[in-house]
Amino acid sequence: MENSLKDSVLDFYNENRATEDQGVTPWTVSVASGYNLLRDPHHNKGLAFTEKERDAHYLRGLLPPTVISQDLQVKKLLNNLRQYQVPLQKYMAMMDLQESNENLFYKLLIEHVEELLPVVYTPTVGEACQKYGSIFRRPQGLYITLKEKGKILEVLRNWPETNIQVIVVTDGERILGLGDLGCQGMGIPVGKLSLYSALGGVRPSACLPVTIDVGTNNEKLLNDEFYIGLRQKRATGQEYTELVHEFMTAVKQNYGEKILIQFEDFANHNAFDLLEKYSKTHLVFNDDIQGTASVVLAGIVAALKLVGGTLADHKFLFLGAGEAGTGIAELIALEMSKKTNTTLEDARKKIWLVDSKGLIVSSRKESLQHFKKPWAHEHEPIKDLLDVVKDIKPTALIGTSGVGKTFTKDVVEAMAAINEKPIILALSNPTSQSECTAEEAYTWTEGRAIFASGSPFDPVEYKGNVFVPGQANNAYIFPGFGLGLIMSGTIRVRDDMLLAASEALAAQVTQENFDNGLIYPPFTNIRKISTNIAAKVAEKAYELGLATRLPQPKNLVKYAESCMYNPSYRNYR
Repeated sequence: MENSLKDSVLDFYNENRATEDQGVTPWTVSVASGYNLLRDPHHNKGLAFTEKERDAHYLRGLLPPTVISQDLQVKKLLNNLRQYQVPLQKYMAMMDLQESNENLFYKLLIEHVEELLPVVYTPTVGEACQKYGSIFRRPQGLYITLKEKGKILEVLRNWPETNIQVIVVTDGERILGLGDLGCQGMGIPVGKLSLYSALGGVRPSACLPVTIDVGTNNEKLLNDEFYIGLRQKRATGQEYTELVHEFMTAVKQNYGEKILIQFEDFANHNAFDLLEKYSKTHLVFNDDIQGTASVVLAGIVAALKLVGGTLADHKFLFLGAGEAGTGIAELIALEMSKKTNTTLEDARKKIWLVDSKGLIVSSRKESLQHFKKPWAHEHEPIKDLLDVVKDIKPTALIGTSGVGKTFTKDVVEAMAAINEKPIILALSNPTSQSECTAEEAYTWTEGRAIFASGSPFDPVEYKGNVFVPGQANNAYIFPGFGLGLIMSGTIRVRDDMLLAASEALAAQVTQENFDNGLIYPPFTNIRKISTNIAAKVAEKAYELGLATRLPQPKNLVKYAESCMYNPSYRNYR
């Protein structure tokens, strides 16, 4: 990628030519030299400052005499990280690195993404959020609370960076499968945005993590002396709506029409309403509803190459009818209806959902939340998942329940009795909440399952064969999706863009991947995957007339590459 930067379509950020000796003065924006330069995470290079730079920037004597390369720094840090036995210690070490040397943090993460993704994101980030008050060192991101009502625009202006392109915001009410973590949910926006930069190449300085703190209903946190948020029960109703609305209005006022706002880990009752309300006026994306749907659809489209047939030939059964479940179901139905030229209503009939009260059927319609109503089909009520599987006979069983161990041996064996190659997706995070483990899925189906999970599982050996479980990780989709929106100056998100992202991801699964039973490409190529997704999303945005960066670049893949942040050090004159 570095070689193409010189003649790239456009050096979008003017800061990607990291490999060119073009001389950058670190104080072009603010004065940074000597001791302060070593403490500025955007410009610090540690022992990689050259002799010349040490003289020019008053660093003589402030560093040991040796000069080492960034590659050697990466090697040293990786060795240090591998000494830690506890994942949370690795997480804290990575956060410390991000706060002291940003470029090195991203270079390490990009080059060892498969090893470090579970550290900076799920499953470790879940534990980090639970203990955020205790491990809290320096504040990351922006905290907006009920105390700031009427002053949110001022608060946004306190953030040092002005050219923000993407905000990830949470209110901490439903963090992964862990529930209400209040203000401590900040770990999620911070983690997501580090993936936007590492995997999608969005400049770190263009990313803003936000937590809206309206209180918490988690008694344990309210009684914890180290809790960092508001000590009160959650505000709801008008008080909540007004605060969120002021935030959304202030963001658009401060950063303009093209700022991408990603909603993250809001509770169901707010997530759907916020997405529906603001998708008409803002560039908004809910990763739990739309990102999950897009990545799962990609896995299913790829899995069809292994099981045969088209989407419409199969039946899908979901355990869990919240944001993820209904979001995935809707996108599968949309793709099905587009491919077969049938109505959305007809396509939905191939998809069944089970919630905590059993199969969602039309006799329950009156009592259902609005987002579940489209899935209430004509059928007698069935309470137990095993009975539902035996009755509906689905090809694919998809878990989005947030409850671990719900795909029991009986359920998985029933799937294997019905299907030659049952598709089993245990998507709940973190690992402790997964509906079943990879080992269980392969063992109980005698090695016939096509399996993927939300959090990572190690390869499984069964009767001499090694099965590598896929991970239906949203990180395949949202970084490239976001890059595609940003680089094209898109002003609204449409479902067709999500379908384009799914198809782009599924297209990158090679025959070799299929031969190993994989329905997702390996994460090692994630930046290449992201550029392809970004190009397809941007292409769709231009086609729909929603892109404002004109004229449209001829080669969108090359353009996406040229827009990507590169974490190599730059030379300071």
